Amino acid sequence: MTSVDVRSLLLFSALFRVVLIVYGEWQDSHMEVRYTDVDYLVFSDAASLMASGDSPYKRTTYRYSPLLAFLLIPNSIIHRSWGKFLFSASDLLVGLFIRSILKLRRVPDKLCTFSVMVWLLNPFTFTIGTRGNCEPIVCAMILWIIICLMNGNVLQAAFWYGLVVHFRIYPIIYALPIILVLDPHICQSGQKPVLSYWTAGRGKTAQSSTDVTYHCNMWTVLRKIFTRQRVMFGLVSGIVFLSFTGFFFYLYGRAFLHEALLYHLTRTDPRHNFSIYFYHIYLHYEHEISVVEKLISFLPQFLVQLVLIFCFAQDIPFCFFVQTVAFVAFNKVITAQYFVWFFCLLPLILPWSNIKLKWEGICCIFVWMGAQTHWLMWGYMLEFRGKNVFLQLWMASLVFLAANTFVLIMIIRRHRHSPVFKWVEHASSKNAIKHE
Repeated sequence: MTSVDVRSLLLFSALFRVVLIVYGEWQDSHMEVRYTDVDYLVFSDAASLMASGDSPYKRTTYRYSPLLAFLLIPNSIIHRSWGKFLFSASDLLVGLFIRSILKLRRVPDKLCTFSVMVWLLNPFTFTIGTRGNCEPIVCAMILWIIICLMNGNVLQAAFWYGLVVHFRIYPIIYALPIILVLDPHICQSGQKPVLSYWTAGRGKTAQSSTDVTYHCNMWTVLRKIFTRQRVMFGLVSGIVFLSFTGFFFYLYGRAFLHEALLYHLTRTDPRHNFSIYFYHIYLHYEHEISVVEKLISFLPQFLVQLVLIFCFAQDIPFCFFVQTVAFVAFNKVITAQYFVWFFCLLPLILPWSNIKLKWEGICCIFVWMGAQTHWLMWGYMLEFRGKNVFLQLWMASLVFLAANTFVLIMIIRRHRHSPVFKWVEHASSKNAIKHE
């Protein structure tokens, strides 16, 4: 496959999304079941309120940054489908960014095109944007941050990271691996980091290592942790996050703070969802959940994140992927739109995976889809038939967690570990060792 095929793929994907948006308008007008996501109606109402000078938070259940409502103001001026086109354009941009990241690491064209197809032709992804969900914007920003880091643009990466955490709080989980990868032996001030390139083969790629020892004291340790690049990234991203948050707090007050930020940190949804915690929350929804119970539900998620970060931080796309899968799997609330968070990262790890589509790949797909379909069957019985199947639905959530865990373990075991950046030793470090 050549670059012409990629352009054709993007053109086909764009036309296909336009057709879906037009079809969605027809279905909304002629059928009882709407194609448009209910959240899109919330976004549009909030944008209409903002356009008239009111607070978007006057629209109940709007729990996003005012930036999203601002982007959708043309819904009230141009056409109500403006946002769908915007989200679908972001969806296509994700495909371009996937190719850019893989080409930076010199992945062959055929493999690049296949990886882009995994995103652009995925039913989950092309329906998310065309139904009016904003997740493709978040995915595009996260991939752009990876590109900035690979090109050594730490300031730009910090700006976009602060913005994306303000826009959607969950990318905060990527803070530690980014900080870890901004090592002085990788990212040196004023120099572009040296990337490690894709190589054909099976088994682990060699990791660069140096047989050197450093004289350790408190000052040396602190100097290694608080490097210029890390401090700069932390300060810039923090300032961007606090600036946007402070500005909107000034405009909209406590309503913004609660709905856009605090709600997502303390969210407990009694409605049925894929999470294993939903049944417990449903049974105790009228009673206040104790601090101990909240900590117990948070602890597995926190511990898994730490283990994954310290194991895979140097292979940053893979680290982001496994982090996101684990974060979603152990979250207190799981909806189908969350799956897009890791689908945008999946194409970035495929060139380094030893999983063959036949049989391991098919097995993983069927296990994951089968567990989801099994859950949806019980969800249908509860939602549309009115059957009391809460216990069965909770057991289906346990099966879905087991399926996610199985697939994640398979992916980790069959992944060729390949740090994105090469380790570059400082000349000053060598001189210090010689002096000792």
